[in-house]
Amino acid sequence: MKKLFANQLSHIIVTTEQMSQIESCLFEAGMPVAGLMEKAALRIALRFEQLYPQVERVGILVGSGHNGGDALVVARELHLRGYQVLIYAVNDAPKELTEQHTRYLKYLGVTFVESIEDFLNVQVIIDGLFGYGLKRPITGLIAEVISQVNQTAKPIISIDLPSGIHGDSGASLGIAIKATRTICLGLWKAAHFQDQAIEALGKIERIDIGIPPVEVWHALAEKTPMQIMTKALAISYLPLPRSPLTHKYQQGHLLLICGSRRYAGSAILTALGARATGVGMLSIAVPASLKNLLVSHVPEALVIDCPETQNGAIAHLPPLIADFTQYNTIACGPGLTLEARSIIPQVLESDCATILDADGLNSLAQLNLVPVLSKRSASTILTPHLGEFKRLFPLVANPSEDRFQAVRTAAAYSNTIVLFKGARTVISDPSGTVWCLGQSTAALARGGSGDVLTGILGGLVAQRTSTDDLAGIVATGAWWHAEAALVAAKKRTELGVDPVTLAQFLVEVLPKR
Repeated sequence: MKKLFANQLSHIIVTTEQMSQIESCLFEAGMPVAGLMEKAALRIALRFEQLYPQVERVGILVGSGHNGGDALVVARELHLRGYQVLIYAVNDAPKELTEQHTRYLKYLGVTFVESIEDFLNVQVIIDGLFGYGLKRPITGLIAEVISQVNQTAKPIISIDLPSGIHGDSGASLGIAIKATRTICLGLWKAAHFQDQAIEALGKIERIDIGIPPVEVWHALAEKTPMQIMTKALAISYLPLPRSPLTHKYQQGHLLLICGSRRYAGSAILTALGARATGVGMLSIAVPASLKNLLVSHVPEALVIDCPETQNGAIAHLPPLIADFTQYNTIACGPGLTLEARSIIPQVLESDCATILDADGLNSLAQLNLVPVLSKRSASTILTPHLGEFKRLFPLVANPSEDRFQAVRTAAAYSNTIVLFKGARTVISDPSGTVWCLGQSTAALARGGSGDVLTGILGGLVAQRTSTDDLAGIVATGAWWHAEAALVAAKKRTELGVDPVTLAQFLVEVLPKR
């Protein structure tokens, strides 16, 4: 794994246990709880002013814990800046700091309301009911309050996490605030990147509250880290810059095994993704009837025609490629159909790094070959979406409920790198090191997008050196794929980016010379 940036925390993700440990270390070292609360609240108040300069009436939901204390300091600052602040407090047994802030706000003349109906007569709501440590289901009065707040059409800003969201899994604990925007404090929490939390989170952003990096490294010292693949990190993993003396045989040789008469387009899309990576040599094994089609779309590739079944699937691999010794990497699966499943065991016997996608994964599950993967001498990369993940790893309970835990378990069990597709794609290697993508986009919700990703991964893995962090390269491929979709969607349409356009936009996100 590449060394974490010592002066940057913006790409680090922590569990609730780790965040609690970090805060405890800060407090034990002498940082006053009130001091950290003041810093966080001041940053939130400043950000609120930037977002809503024309707003006059602000409603603030306050709980009894330190999250509620943060909200009360925000209330004080907004009041002193001229906003009309209304506070609805649900804090039967407030912590000492929360109680002190409450007394001072009443001294300042800030309005506390007892009716949720009166409270909702505001323009924007700030949610400070619960923080990242909530574990119990929300019931009773607070559940009723959240329900009524969610029914308003007003913007809702949640502090750190929407109240009611579990800090690790992102699950709703009975009911949760549906925020317009969530402002993360200090360090990203795992819940910020769980698919099931996306609708509750709204837009997410992080504000720095001055946590010393040394405390973070200390908390993570005995743990495998979770990180966001940022643009800066992704660029550092790309095979750039190239030496002016390089030649094609130094830039990797990728074999794609893909396509069928029924899914001819999959082979083309996978090839387009691979081509964009600049891989030095590209070979493509397809059913014989597709050879001319592939040559017309990817003329620089060596297209190998394979014997095919009556239905147009690859029947078996010809001797020309059967020993695989000439390749650095094999990417197998897009458009194959299950009729070609007999080639999967043969591919797995190779000494090449292998990427399996689509029907490569379905064949793997159907043939019960997942246990074989841990015995391979070469690396294996699996790229399942949720349905494929369940078929491959039926013993991993509820993978959609905690994607971080699910992908770690699967990667360790199979001794593979698992790229678990979703709105928040998550990647893990067998050691438990996790990468995830910081943004989600509906632009990829088009058939064929995954084929392009397989090609990208194949091209990047084929160009790696022996010292490269393979999980980081896989995460870079996923980032590149998503970033191209975001750029294309802004320039074309938000109705989804067709995969040919997606492949064309891959070069648009590379650094310019």
